[in-house]
Amino acid sequence: MVLVTAPSHHQYVLGRLMAAPADAVTFAVKHSDDVEVEIISDGQSEHAPANGGKQWPLDPKTTLSIQMTRPSTEANDNKVTVGYYGENGGHPIDQAGVFLTGIEISLDVDADRDGVVEKNHPKKAVWTWGPDGQGAVLLVNCDKENPYTGKEDCQDDKVFSKDDLEDMSRMILRTKGPDRLPPGYEMVLYIPLSDCDKVGVFYLQNPFFGQRYIHVLGPRKLFHVVKYTGGSAEMEFFVEGLRFPDAGFDGLVTINVSLLEPVAEGIPQTPIFTDTVVFRIAPWIMTPNTLAPVNVFVCSVKDNYLFLKEIKNLVSKANCKMSVCSRYMNRGDRWMQDEIEFGYIHAPHKGFPVVLDSPRNGGLEDFAVKEILGPDFGYVSREPLFEEVTSLDSFGNLEVSPPVTANGKEYPLGRILIGSSFPLSAGRRMTKVVRDFLYAQKVQSPIELYSDWLTVGHVDEFVTFVPIPGKKQFRMLMASPSACYKLFREKQKEGHGEAVMFKGYTGTDTKRVTVNKVLSNEVMVQENQYVQRCIDWNRDILKKELGLAEKDIIDLPALFKMDKQGKAMAYFPNMVNMIVLSRDLGIPKPFGPIIEAECCLEQHVCSLLEPLGLTCTFIDDVSSYHKQLGEVHCGTNVHRKPSAFKWWNVTP
Repeated sequence: MVLVTAPSHHQYVLGRLMAAPADAVTFAVKHSDDVEVEIISDGQSEHAPANGGKQWPLDPKTTLSIQMTRPSTEANDNKVTVGYYGENGGHPIDQAGVFLTGIEISLDVDADRDGVVEKNHPKKAVWTWGPDGQGAVLLVNCDKENPYTGKEDCQDDKVFSKDDLEDMSRMILRTKGPDRLPPGYEMVLYIPLSDCDKVGVFYLQNPFFGQRYIHVLGPRKLFHVVKYTGGSAEMEFFVEGLRFPDAGFDGLVTINVSLLEPVAEGIPQTPIFTDTVVFRIAPWIMTPNTLAPVNVFVCSVKDNYLFLKEIKNLVSKANCKMSVCSRYMNRGDRWMQDEIEFGYIHAPHKGFPVVLDSPRNGGLEDFAVKEILGPDFGYVSREPLFEEVTSLDSFGNLEVSPPVTANGKEYPLGRILIGSSFPLSAGRRMTKVVRDFLYAQKVQSPIELYSDWLTVGHVDEFVTFVPIPGKKQFRMLMASPSACYKLFREKQKEGHGEAVMFKGYTGTDTKRVTVNKVLSNEVMVQENQYVQRCIDWNRDILKKELGLAEKDIIDLPALFKMDKQGKAMAYFPNMVNMIVLSRDLGIPKPFGPIIEAECCLEQHVCSLLEPLGLTCTFIDDVSSYHKQLGEVHCGTNVHRKPSAFKWWNVTP
């Protein structure tokens, strides 16, 4: 018996051959010009001539591989005939013929990430990272084009406008063949059950008359029977992501098209050809301080009018926008940094900013959905079901470094920094759902630091990053009690031990504090020795994980005091908790010792930062933020331009 197989190819051949007669010993093959027949026996292959002029011995292990070189124009317009011969050769003792219909089927995506859906890319069914990688990209359709709804576009199965389609990736089903499929054959587009909550597919119906986009795949829709139109055709589909990568979901989704063949009436069809494409859902990416600012967000509350005025002046110098959240919307919650984190998503055809909403859910709980979510501005959140939400779930505890190279590995989009508890203690940690989400994005490999030693517990209380204007370099700034004591001792030696701190400190009746008093306060010295050890622990982690040397770090003077639970809080406004707008820095005004009519802390910080090309503006945040355990950075948030680096070129 000769087994006829068709190769896995985008042109599929429909047809069957009968078994050989019992007394046949050889066979020959005739075929149409548009057909190729390959004889495969004992691991050797040979092409059969079209005229049937050669005979081969019959063997149960011999197979014929039949392939058409071009699609059919009519059903059954090509033929393969096998002649069976006895021992004497001569005329065939029997013949078996099969009529063939060739149909070209190709499910296509932008597999080389150039913005064009090319035909039958050889790597469309695999996804690889790096500059030489292949594989299509999908955006989570998490913005909101429809002004009449309060939810993201990915939450429904409708297309509100053509702008909605621009957020989706194009997928084209290309077919070529006769006017109609043979009876009982069907083409079906389908997704695995595991992907139905992660991807949605729309199809443009009636492209020329009254366009209508119908939802064909997604939740509760695992398959769609595609209408075969005959001739040379292209059917355009639009694909949207529904979920970001997360724990248990690596971000890859698969879409298939199969040609189904009937067996017999009452028996299900079986697939005889399948073409597959793979998408990776674009990760949510954070933006470091080294990227240019677009818009500064800040709250208006009853006691921060002067603070707002100073921020407005800073923003005007930095030449970016400013958005003020009204008291009605913020309900007395001033901590803009803690409620949200700005990032973005990007594909070859499109990109837009996406705000991550924290689970802290204070007075600003509705702000991101009601004021930020909109056309080309997406939204995502993660809410724990059972875990207790703590201060470490606020996004002052979520930062990202500039691009770095560490331990021989490049991180061109930087690395995420999150504060956690000491490894041996059962302290506060960021909730698992948020940590899982951040780790699953893969392109900004997170670093967990130790921040639970602080009352509030946020990483932005001891570390930040500033650009060096005109260069690709940056500096890491760290709060430093050691630097503060060193400076104060120098001033004491210079004869300024009675220089007074906190002059002009608003809204407070602070007792007279001098350099001498600070240096002689043994309790404060011991507390700050402990704080310095906690910061140094993080310093060592950051140097190793970010590939930094001491020359890359600038220590900003800071002092802390302990609360009743043994946690640390800033003694004077914590200058590292600044807002960075390119070269313009908005730094908490420290109200340090006044020497020759100048604050020596301000003077010292300017001497460290201004030679880099940065401009320091000191902002009074005492009554409106510092006294409530926050500073300038805690009360503001910056939407920045995305990185020019294409995330798919990362090698995680």
